Amino acid sequence: MKQLHRLLLIPKLDIHNANALSSSYTIGFPAMTAWMGAMHFLQRQLHQKGFDQIQLTGLAVSCHSMDLQTYKEDRGFISSIIGTGNPLDKTGQRPSFIEEARCHLSVSLAIEYQKTGPFDEDEFCQTVNDLVLGKLKIAGGDVLSAKKCRLMDVETEQEFNRFKNQLMPGHCLVERRDLMVEAMQDGQDALDALLDSQALHYQCEQTEQGEVIWHKAKRKQKGWIVPISIGYQGISELGLAKHQRDETTPHRFAENVVTLGEFKMPFRFQNWDEMRWEYHTDLENNLYLCQQPHSNSLGE
Repeated sequence: MKQLHRLLLIPKLDIHNANALSSSYTIGFPAMTAWMGAMHFLQRQLHQKGFDQIQLTGLAVSCHSMDLQTYKEDRGFISSIIGTGNPLDKTGQRPSFIEEARCHLSVSLAIEYQKTGPFDEDEFCQTVNDLVLGKLKIAGGDVLSAKKCRLMDVETEQEFNRFKNQLMPGHCLVERRDLMVEAMQDGQDALDALLDSQALHYQCEQTEQGEVIWHKAKRKQKGWIVPISIGYQGISELGLAKHQRDETTPHRFAENVVTLGEFKMPFRFQNWDEMRWEYHTDLENNLYLCQQPHSNSLGE
């Protein structure tokens, strides 16, 4: 490693009731758009506090634990969302509500930053701590606690190893769009490729005595492969909508972009770019994505 990476490490955030509806049809670990959105909000708040020489450019998330709020009966196959107990209406009946998938989780955030001028590092870290515990909501969840943040310069392999130790034990989410591309090149459409990656395949054989033996279930790919939401694709033309929140910014309807990702332990990474997420916009294809630097070469 020869390139210098300036990192802001926010360790051990305990988040309560984060949004686990990661896309229109998947629940689980919050979408990367939620984590990147929290980073963007933090940057805007820092600029308001006078740190306008700081730009937050990349993010890595290490998940230490996660408790998805679902319930499944013993020996059951179907999980149900554990909803909130909303107050009764004036007739004494439960009011109608939209089910919300929620989760409690503990994570560490590593944010790459760039600076265009000098700044007080102690004051900066104190401001970040105050914002994280005071104003920051991540994926709609409340930050209950967090350890003090600190700044790290990562350039050498030894420094990167020390940085990875701060993310352990945990799992970092990385993009595996290559698995989708490979499956679609073999003739599958996107949805079939996504479902096939999650299917459990059982095999059985019958012995000479007529006994049926079932073999362990296997998935198509090795590793902890999951569907993830990485952004949006516009499905309408840019324009202005009636009563939109920001009257100066063009509006368009969009839908989720879902692909495959993989959870990997931090010690498996060789450099910062392998775990870093960044914004990527492809206006020709109406794509607004969160993706990793190496995935630019895979095509959209």
